[in-house]
Amino acid sequence: MAAKRKAKKPVDSRARRILRRALRWTAIAVAAFVVLSFLAVLPLRWIDPPTTSFMLRDKSGRDPLLHEWVDWDRLGSAMPLAVVASEDQRFADHFGFDVGQIRKSIDTAQRGGRLRGASTITQQLVKNLYLSSSRSMVRKGLEAWLTLVAELCLPKRRILELYVNVAELGPGIYGVGAAGRYYFGKTAAGLSDADAALLAATLPNPVRLRADSPTPYVRERQAWILGQMRRLRREDWLRRVDD
Repeated sequence: MAAKRKAKKPVDSRARRILRRALRWTAIAVAAFVVLSFLAVLPLRWIDPPTTSFMLRDKSGRDPLLHEWVDWDRLGSAMPLAVVASEDQRFADHFGFDVGQIRKSIDTAQRGGRLRGASTITQQLVKNLYLSSSRSMVRKGLEAWLTLVAELCLPKRRILELYVNVAELGPGIYGVGAAGRYYFGKTAAGLSDADAALLAATLPNPVRLRADSPTPYVRERQAWILGQMRRLRREDWLRRVDD
């Protein structure tokens, strides 16, 4: 019996060494992933991204893609306000996730309705910059993590500036600078509230929902967004992202 117990010790010791080595490499991999995530996002606090994952994956056939960067002080107020009114009215208050909207979406699905998206502007930004439009759990997990990183690294105003500059607003058309010139012959600052609301109305699917040939559904969304923009402007909402 004693001989048998002694024979097991080297095996047990070897197993513990393998386990410790596996845990050590797992910890190194996790730490490297965290560091790389912050290195990918933090520079965007000062550097404008030259391209995005969505641009690199673009299948519109437009060559070259239309994209024109517009700094915050040349954006005007219409488009930033329109995307907030349309996509994420609690943008200034949450930390990347609108828990209230997520709960509403789940409740609707549980009552037999369609599961609605509850993505915030920050979530949509990181998806556009780094990920794809797939619905896999891996992609959603990466999106959630990068959303937290973005909220830690970037001021709210910068997140909004990045989003309106990289969002797809038509086939092969990215950002309000290019979209304003293509659809209206205007700069971003020259867009009216109605122009910006029309662009924002296409954001759920800017390939199918077109600003240059708006369907009744797009016009209905545009009218609703305009109403929300008037309310947010009365509340001086944009000042909150500068605080």
